[in-house]
Amino acid sequence: MFRLVYNDLLDFDKWSDWDYGGFMKDFVYVTKKEKQKVKKELIDLINLVQDEVRKYFTFSYEFIGSDSRNMITYDRKSNIGYDFDVNIRVNDDDDEYEAKDIRKILKNGFDKYSHLFQYDYCEDSTRVLTIKVKDRKNSRILHSCDFAVVYDCDDGRQQYIRFNKNQNSYYWEYQPKGYYQLPERIEWCKQNNLWGDGTGGVRDRYIEKKNNNTDPNKKSRSIFAETVNEIYNQYLI
Repeated sequence: MFRLVYNDLLDFDKWSDWDYGGFMKDFVYVTKKEKQKVKKELIDLINLVQDEVRKYFTFSYEFIGSDSRNMITYDRKSNIGYDFDVNIRVNDDDDEYEAKDIRKILKNGFDKYSHLFQYDYCEDSTRVLTIKVKDRKNSRILHSCDFAVVYDCDDGRQQYIRFNKNQNSYYWEYQPKGYYQLPERIEWCKQNNLWGDGTGGVRDRYIEKKNNNTDPNKKSRSIFAETVNEIYNQYLI
């Protein structure tokens, strides 16, 4: 049994066309052509923010996750579109700015220019700043982007700025152990013909797991990591 959930205030974080527990999803991959215009606009927005915050610091950026793997998906039966993930690396060699300052300066920069590309103001969550393009008339999120602020340590580990909502504090946190194993396992899957469509490998199982996911708070990156680890452990001899 499924139910339609409507919110007059359009709280898109909690609002969903259908209750996760009773509705079969229909995730498909977004084509390169389809995503290209949106990605270009995101790059234009990022460039504006780079200029805006230059009086404080400079930063580089990198599209990661689904876009870098050509695995962006969207659910044709839901009100939530596809998303991008971007890592931001701030050049602050002298440690002039606290974690909170960096996130706030970047948030203010994105908030100033996001409307030029139909994005709403930034949402400040645990790991990322998120911007969304919303079709309010039809109660849909067309697409979104998550920005994580990261730092690559000399020992090969990576930190990111984490927001603790309960304590209202920001601090640098190391990525979990599984983060470092994933690239090696991705490469192993590709080398063993367990990646592409129709192989029963990562791309096939990833879509399957997304369509069967019942947790609305579970991020795509978590589902992808689970998929890679499952394939790796299943076929590793």
